[in-house]
Amino acid sequence: MSALALLQVQALAKAFGGVKAVDGVSFELAAGELLALIGPNGAGKSTCFNCINGQLRPDSGQVLLDGHDIAGRSPQDIWRLGVGRTFQIAATWSSMTVSENVQLALLSKAGRLGQWWGRATRMQREQALELLDAVGLSQLADLPCSTLAYGDIKRVELALALSNRPRLLLMDEPTAGMAPGERNELVALVRRLSHERGIGVLFTEHSMDVVFAHADRIVVLARGQLIAQGSPEAIRQDELVREVYFGSQGAPQGAPQAAPSTAAEGLLLASSRADSSR
Repeated sequence: MSALALLQVQALAKAFGGVKAVDGVSFELAAGELLALIGPNGAGKSTCFNCINGQLRPDSGQVLLDGHDIAGRSPQDIWRLGVGRTFQIAATWSSMTVSENVQLALLSKAGRLGQWWGRATRMQREQALELLDAVGLSQLADLPCSTLAYGDIKRVELALALSNRPRLLLMDEPTAGMAPGERNELVALVRRLSHERGIGVLFTEHSMDVVFAHADRIVVLARGQLIAQGSPEAIRQDELVREVYFGSQGAPQGAPQAAPSTAAEGLLLASSRADSSR
């Protein structure tokens, strides 16, 4: 156990019937570190993620935040402890302006939602603009969210998550639905904010170009078990990771092999780019 770890996941397990969705998974995340959680479909990423965030109660194991076990606590309790989250599909109040959306989140953090109605443009305005500036959206502060492009909506969602001043930020496929250029810009922004503000970031992602370009470290799951963790370079060269991503996950003899997934193709592409740069 590292004394410097912000998040420690220890022997985490969750089963559904006879299926072990997460089977004894352990890893750590330091403050200011961007950690990617990857794996093929059915690897257990979402279950692991939801056990950490409180959406699911693990069957066993611990989720330690600054040494305190938060496993089994509600998402609301975990949020109050300084854990932010973004989701695959970004959601905002489309009829409100960009600033008003962030102001609402700030009022929620301050426990002042009952004072919101009727004074939307005055409360927490300065703090909202600071957050929007941090994510590159201050110039759009007074536009309705309904008019924004999807990539900008994802940045608004990031500002909403940052309104909680999180120590830990959980991001579930943050670049889903985004164009390639937007994906890399968003995760590069998250990486910069993580390093500058000392926020530990755990994210799941299917786009391997994003993972290998920006993650500080990578954790790989397959069939509920952790099969590898380390730097992008170490994961890129790991033979078991390559094998799993191309469908040979120890399937019974004679069983059809899965076709290479987009993630597998991305892993191969990332590896090829690394080889060609040497």
